[in-house]
Amino acid sequence: MPIHVAITRRVRPGREAEFQSALKEFFASSFGHEGVHGASLLAPPIHSPSPEFGILRSFANARERDEFYSSPMFQAWEARIQPLTDGKPVYRELTGLEAWFRSPRNPPPRWKMALLTWLAVWPVSMAMSAVLKPLLSQRVPGFIYSGAIAGGIVVVLSWVAMPLLVKLTQRWLLGHPSEKA
Repeated sequence: MPIHVAITRRVRPGREAEFQSALKEFFASSFGHEGVHGASLLAPPIHSPSPEFGILRSFANARERDEFYSSPMFQAWEARIQPLTDGKPVYRELTGLEAWFRSPRNPPPRWKMALLTWLAVWPVSMAMSAVLKPLLSQRVPGFIYSGAIAGGIVVVLSWVAMPLLVKLTQRWLLGHPSEKA
């Protein structure tokens, strides 16, 4: 299963263009590293006071991620941009809803994402209701019962249903590389 990492970096004022240029070069060279599936930059809007830049990286698996971050290439990148940034980067692995449809190419068409999500939510919501109704419906207020069902749906979707469905339907979701999404 691919791994997606969100990195937040604080860029020093006046060094934004230099950081972006260095990052473009690093992106180009880093794609040659085995296991790297993709990378994206999320820059703050023009004239924004925020110094935070976001980087999304995708890897084939945990081993490839670990090898990439311990590689001499990555260590050289860190040394190069240290004068351009403040503080340490923040790394966060994306594992739940935010990573379902992450793709090394473009994201799938919205109708495919919506259809797949509906196909997961429908049976999971029915199962949650069937399991929790005898346990909670007569014992707790309706809003708590509804909240328990919603919480159960989110847990099952995040850690079971969506990762499995996305894996099973990956070819259909992403289509042929030449297909327009």
